[in-house]
Amino acid sequence: MKRRHRRLESDPELNITPFMNLMIVLVPVLLLGMVFNQIRTLELDFPGKSQGEPPVTAESLKLRVTLLPDGLALADNQQGLRSVLPMTDNAHQFGKLRDLLKAYKREVPDKTDIVLEVAPEVDYQTLVSTMDSIRSYPAVVAASVVPAELFPDVSLADAPEGATLSSLREERQ
Repeated sequence: MKRRHRRLESDPELNITPFMNLMIVLVPVLLLGMVFNQIRTLELDFPGKSQGEPPVTAESLKLRVTLLPDGLALADNQQGLRSVLPMTDNAHQFGKLRDLLKAYKREVPDKTDIVLEVAPEVDYQTLVSTMDSIRSYPAVVAASVVPAELFPDVSLADAPEGATLSSLREERQ
């Protein structure tokens, strides 16, 4: 008679050490990568495009900054063209624009919206720099520099076709 030998049956132990090592390295790398992949977004409003409203007319807009390749122009409905800032040394005068907007903000402190009219020839970096100048300015509060609010609600619009600083000055006179 043949004898059957019973094999020793044991559950093999699952080796999860390589998987745990992978997780220990992978989780911090993914968490650190999230910090570097944040994207800064700006909320923009386009005039007359919310909830199916008809386009806003020029008379209903209060304050407008026109960004052209040869400079900036600041205008409103009551006084028309307030100031023209031509480029100096191949750079737009964002500091002077900021000063003019601060003066306007002192006149009308409750106002938060502004329309930025942009010519198609203006590059993206100039547009973003203009928006940064319009939205806030650095102010010193309690011995530290903090961004103070100017006009955070920026609406974008197209500049009039063929507009130049000289043509805007002629319209003023």
